[in-house]
Amino acid sequence: MPSVNELQLAHLPIETPEFGNDPMPFFEDARKKHDWLAASNLGHVVTEYRAMDDIMRLDQKLKMPGEDIVDIMGARGTGWGQFAEEMMLARSGADHTRLRGSVSSAFGPANVKRMRPIMRATVASLLDDWAPKGSFDFAVFAANFPVRVMFGLIGGSVEKLPDIISSLEVHGSSFNMEVDNMATIEAAYQTLWRFVDELIEERGGAGGHDDLLDDLIAANSAGNISDVELRQMLIFLFAAGYDTSKNLLTLLMHSMIQAPEIWQRCAEDIDYCRKVVKEQLRHTSPSNTYRVVTEPFEYRNVTFPKGDMLIFPLAISGRDPGFFNNPMAFDPERPDKSAHLAFGRGMHICLGQFLAQANVEEGTHLIAQRITRPRMAGDVVWRGFPGVWGIKSLPIIFEPAPARLEPVS
Repeated sequence: MPSVNELQLAHLPIETPEFGNDPMPFFEDARKKHDWLAASNLGHVVTEYRAMDDIMRLDQKLKMPGEDIVDIMGARGTGWGQFAEEMMLARSGADHTRLRGSVSSAFGPANVKRMRPIMRATVASLLDDWAPKGSFDFAVFAANFPVRVMFGLIGGSVEKLPDIISSLEVHGSSFNMEVDNMATIEAAYQTLWRFVDELIEERGGAGGHDDLLDDLIAANSAGNISDVELRQMLIFLFAAGYDTSKNLLTLLMHSMIQAPEIWQRCAEDIDYCRKVVKEQLRHTSPSNTYRVVTEPFEYRNVTFPKGDMLIFPLAISGRDPGFFNNPMAFDPERPDKSAHLAFGRGMHICLGQFLAQANVEEGTHLIAQRITRPRMAGDVVWRGFPGVWGIKSLPIIFEPAPARLEPVS
């Protein structure tokens, strides 16, 4: 049985701008050489939906590559390096269970449902400022939405938003493994650390706010998470909530520009918006992820040695023509109900998946009411593919509409 290192695989230039701009031609060529594997400078790429779904569930044989990425980035001794090694995603076993358990209830479906009014109020307020413009970069608009929701959930001052958004942008790209950006990444991380540290100090042990920060401080006071873990957890939650929702919303707008009839229906029917968001997550989503093999294993007559880096391109996993019928068509009423992989699989499945979906559902419904007939007003600029993918710039022009007196449901 051959080792993965002995296979003749196509090479994917996943770190290049050309790949980020349009990965599909590269994937199509790679599948001609091997059904479900390709090579890259960063590790082996799993290119098939079924293989991603199966392999990511092997939690006992894989780990998140925190320390491996730190070494690649030359980040030993930095705050960001410590974060990359110690954050919840990099943990396993009892440590991972302990950290995830400290916040999991806050991100469950029932609690997220209670957050929806905050989401509606936040996007409605933003639209009052932005919709009358008639044109803007939608990616810039979208960057303001999820972080304001997180501020509402944690009690942060919106006066600090500009610095935080800028730092979250840098932090979001940090796992693309661009070594030359390490100084900028560390500076952004320190800005985020100071922000959450001040937030915790201002709150103290007072409590009484009945929000996520109170829950985390209580877990810290009970000895369930340390002082450093408390701050790392807040940075992780801000970064994860920001990247996923903002990039997903921008990708969805890009899809809707090409499907005006779907966009118009989103303004009228929030239940339909839920179908649209689900289809967007299948068609194109923001996240990709890595794993390192900790125990050799075999899969479909291929052996994977210890230490091998695996890359799972979740962002386009739903475009696999071997699993989905007509995968490039955007169809919210798609009869194929197979689950997307946008939030991963296994123990590290995205903690904030319900929050991210709710954010984009509520946002899509209200944005579609105020931003009508959106069209492109310039070139789309794509992000690098590894790590958090998406659209960096999406200039649009549209016809503004006034806020509706009664929400449409």
